[in-house]
Amino acid sequence: MSDVARLAGVSAQTVSRVSNGSPGVIEATRQQVIAAMNELGYRPNSAARALKRGSFRTIGVILFTLSTTGNVRTLEAIAARAAEEDYAITLIPVAAPTQAGVRGAFSRLNELAVDGIIVIMEVHLLDAATVSLPPGVHAVVVDSDASESYSVIDTDQADGARKAVEHLLDLGHSTVWHVAGPSESFASERRVNAWRSVLADRGCVEPALLRGDWSAESGYQAGLALASSDCTAVFAANDQMALGVLRAFHEKGVRVPQDVSIVGFDDIPDSTSFSPPLTTVHQDFAEVGRRCVDKVLKQMRENSTEPGLDLVPTRLVVRASTSAHVVAPRN
Repeated sequence: MSDVARLAGVSAQTVSRVSNGSPGVIEATRQQVIAAMNELGYRPNSAARALKRGSFRTIGVILFTLSTTGNVRTLEAIAARAAEEDYAITLIPVAAPTQAGVRGAFSRLNELAVDGIIVIMEVHLLDAATVSLPPGVHAVVVDSDASESYSVIDTDQADGARKAVEHLLDLGHSTVWHVAGPSESFASERRVNAWRSVLADRGCVEPALLRGDWSAESGYQAGLALASSDCTAVFAANDQMALGVLRAFHEKGVRVPQDVSIVGFDDIPDSTSFSPPLTTVHQDFAEVGRRCVDKVLKQMRENSTEPGLDLVPTRLVVRASTSAHVVAPRN
């Protein structure tokens, strides 16, 4: 800074004001200082500036995997919204989906320069008895039911599942089969519970539940089992498993939607290119990411914690994989 001040012919205090974007520096002087910075290759010391203002302008994001559509699209939205607020993000991956792995990720926060964190993981790994936040770090949790202890942002999983099942029943199907996600997933269990609740409310028989792991292959295996059953309507807990079900039905000669109607969940970009295009529940991952950043910044600015649940609405997108069920007349 002293070198820049000498070259520009100004005081070190003026250089400081220019580097911090402070007002009160005439434009000609500002340009003179910037030219000197560029000539000398000067860059402000971000660590020193952070210590001075007590803020690193960085948000940590803790998550398990980038292999799922939801995590990738939520992280993309978090990064975009953070950049709009002039914040960077630091990705803190969890080495293993265990309590020890989670504790390791949280302990790293003490070593990293972050002002707040966004946690994308399942609630069963946020046991308050074994995992605690570092003092003074504000946090928002995605996809969890830990709203008594944390500020939680989530898609309205239950309402989305209800819309899917009600749509199929309204088309005249007597019941709906469900290909669920993993039992340890909060989102999966919310969708399972909503599926059961709608069937019970409508007085429908509840078919046997099929479990997948979010992958198209697990949906394919479920589809092979369903192809030999008397099902006419299937609600898959995500679009990838719905894709697997479609493949299995095609191989077994089961027509969609003439024989069986299928609804997915997520509304991934490729769902319009499925054969047939997939009816699905749209999740607004971009809105989830934006709300996460806004919420954690609000906590940081107000030095507050806000336990509670903030749900992002879903909407049903009807395409060609569902149609009215017509009972063929008996001979």
